[in-house]
Formats: sequence, C-alpha cells, structure tokens
Amino acid sequence: MSPARKSPSPALYEQLAAELRAQIEAGAYPAGERLPSVRQMRQDRGLSPSTILQAYRQLEDAGLIEARPQSGYYVRARPLPHPPPEPEISAPPLRPENVSMDELMDRVLHEATQPHLMQFGTALPAPDLLPTRRLDRILVRIARQDRYPWNVYATPEGSSELRAQVSRRLGRLNCPVPAEDLLITNGCMEAIHFALRAVCRPGDLVAVESPTYFGLLQALEAEGLNTLEIPTHHRDGISLEALEFALEHHPIRAVVAIPNFQNPLGSCMPDEHKRQLVDLLARYETPLIEDDIYGELAFGERRPGLARTYDRQGLVLTCSSFSKDICPSFRVGWIAAGRYRGRVAQLKMVTNIGTAILPQLVIAEFVENGGYDNYLRGIRRAYAQKVAHMARAVLDYFPAGTRVTTPQGGYVLWVQMPEAVDSLALYQLALESGITLAPGRMFSATGKYASYVRLNAAYMDFAGQRALQRLGELAQRLNRRG
Repeated sequence: MSPARKSPSPALYEQLAAELRAQIEAGAYPAGERLPSVRQMRQDRGLSPSTILQAYRQLEDAGLIEARPQSGYYVRARPLPHPPPEPEISAPPLRPENVSMDELMDRVLHEATQPHLMQFGTALPAPDLLPTRRLDRILVRIARQDRYPWNVYATPEGSSELRAQVSRRLGRLNCPVPAEDLLITNGCMEAIHFALRAVCRPGDLVAVESPTYFGLLQALEAEGLNTLEIPTHHRDGISLEALEFALEHHPIRAVVAIPNFQNPLGSCMPDEHKRQLVDLLARYETPLIEDDIYGELAFGERRPGLARTYDRQGLVLTCSSFSKDICPSFRVGWIAAGRYRGRVAQLKMVTNIGTAILPQLVIAEFVENGGYDNYLRGIRRAYAQKVAHMARAVLDYFPAGTRVTTPQGGYVLWVQMPEAVDSLALYQLALESGITLAPGRMFSATGKYASYVRLNAAYMDFAGQRALQRLGELAQRLNRRG
C-alpha cells in the first residue's frame, strides 16, 4: 500500500498573501492604510521583490488592496451593501421653535480637547493629515521677512493676498466674486454670526435644515432668533417643497443651509437643486446664508459648485473657512456677503477690528504656490477611504436595523440606530470607555433624533476601528435592554 501523498506547500507568495489577508481582516491594516513597501518587506522578511509583488497582486485581484502610482499599495474599504440601509428622511414639525441648547453641547466641545478620548464626537480633521510642517515653514519664513507688516492690526476686510486667492478659487467655480467684496473672519462661525446679524433682528424666524449643525443652533440662540426646521434628504439636501410651504405660511426672514456635504447628513445638493433654491428665495426676497465649509472635501474629481453661482439679486451670503482642511487653530474664514457687504464690514469693525494677519498670509502663500490643490487631492482620497471604512464597520458592529449615510465628501456620518438605543445613554457609556460621540438630539431645536448619532470618520484607523467595535457592543447592550 503506497503512502498517502502530502499536499504541496503553498508558494512563498501565497503564504505572504494569506498572512497579509488575515491581518487586513483583523484590522491591523485598516482601510486607507499603506502596506509596507517592497523594499521594507524585503528587509523585514528576506523575500525577493518578485515574491512580494506576486503576493500584493494576489491581494489586489481579491479586491483587498489597490496600487497607487508612485505611492505604493493601500488597503481598500470593504464594499457596502447595494444599496446600503440609509437613515429615514427627516420629518420635523413645521412650527417655529425657540432655540435652547443645554450643557450637552458644551460638554461635547470640551471633550474635544481631551487627548485620551477617541474623538468621534466633534467634526475635527485628522491631525496626521494636516499640512502642519509645510505651514510651519511658511510661517517662519514670513515672520522673518520685512515684506509683510504682519505685527500690526489687520484691516476689517482682511489680507488682500488671501482675498485674492479666495476670489480666484471662486472664479474657477463659475462664481465670480471680486476680492474687494470678500471679508476675512475668525472662522466660519463668525461669518455666520455676522450674516445673521446683517439680515435679521432678534425675534425673527430663520429656516434651517433638519437635522442641522448644532453650532448653528447655538448661533441662532445667541442672536435671539427663532428656528423653523425643514425636512432634509440625506442625499439631495433641503426639501424645496417643504421650504416653499413654510415661506407661504410663516414670516421667514432668512434661510441657513449647508448645500455641500451637510453636517451631519453629508448630503450634497445637486446643482439644479441649488438653482431652484436660490430662485425660490429670490421670489420671496429672502436671504440665503450658505455655509460651504466642507465644499473642498469632495471625494470625486469635481468639487461641487455654490448656490451663490445662481444669485442675481445679492441675496446669498456665502460663508466658509480653512478650518476643516488646513488648520483649525488658525481660525481663518471668509464671507461673500452680496448686498449686505457694507453691513458685515461694519459688524466686523465694531466686533474685533480684524482677523490676525499672520495666519492669513500663511494660508495665502500655501494656496498660491499650488501646495493647497496637491494637498487636497491627497486628503480627499484619505477621507473617502475613512468614510467608507467607518460606514462598513458601523453596519458590522451596530445592532441589526442600524442605518448609515454614505456621503461623497467631508468626514461625518449620520447613524440611525433602532429606537431602543437612546443616543444619550450611549454617549454616557461611550465616555466611560474613552470614546466621544455626538448624540442626535444636539442637531435639532425640537429634540428629535433620540436614536441617532453623528460620528467623525476622520479618526478612523486601527485604534478607531477598535473603538467603533466597542461602541457597537455598547449599542447592542442598550438594544437588548430595550
């Protein structure tokens, strides 16, 4: 009787591919992570370049990694179900509300400063993706030169160099705004405050998307304004039908919207929808305050346009900043205020005279020399991977029936959990595990979205995946209790 044949041992490249596959599936190499280079792998493993490349190609054929020219091999995000389960469309009551924010918002913002917490709660960019070293070099060079009088008060309108760069970028979007019509502000929120003061008076009614950014709700409360929430779709943005009904039945003084990658939904309003929005508000002589803070963080080849492009009456006040992509701590934003430009300039003057000039000059040079566009191409790919990775992980770890948005820009996700999972209870449990999140109630003046959370995908890496898995376990526990 002949001895049984032994199965042939797998080739070295197959062994390496199997080992890397197991590490990827275990989260050791999360989506968007770069695999070791061929040179590094050769040094670590003593394998030939051809063996390593064969292993990488096998993983590439399996859809686990992708090759990027002149960059290396990167882990791909697992595909989402088609179509993925998305949150229900909002249906807020169409009645005015007094905005009243409790201490929850202050707590969430305070926790953003705690380095020991996993920062899923606030919409902060990933620190390791920011161009910090390049900005540092520019800052030192400018500070040493006599070319710019950076150690004096800035004028209310801001640096002419930065306004010129913003004007050029707006022109590329088919949205011409002369540099002299722009004003530099201390971040986007100051721009929004000025816009609200320019077009409203205390007691006026302002229509907002629902859900909407909690900082906007705080701004409305601070300005003594009332809020009317308008249903908003997680892909197409604010409902024009509901908004038109509201305009017919309520004395709406202004509308505030985030057309591009809305916070927290991530929705991106189609261009035709933007045009219809501007035309609708023009019929009612109602100003639109357009927040475009996430506009540059599109995942596709084309950066979405602005609602202001369709404005012919000067009723659109566009606000933005460089806080979400370049440097949060610089606090440099801008506003194109249309017919309200003079009023906004006056408000800037009496509030703080001007924005610090040195950060403006640093950003202007970074944008002008081409570094900004090259940098954006890299972070757009990185955030696309992080968002897809988090969305997939949410569906894997959270209770059955959980729904999640699939935005095409920015880095926040809106998650709808089963009704038994109260997001405030989840928030408390998450803190005990060293994780922050933003409970859904923060995004509504009417207390809606009790079983929703907003999550920040910018921090989605190996540690982030472990934290999200823990968050899913906590949500599962609450769901079982319910």
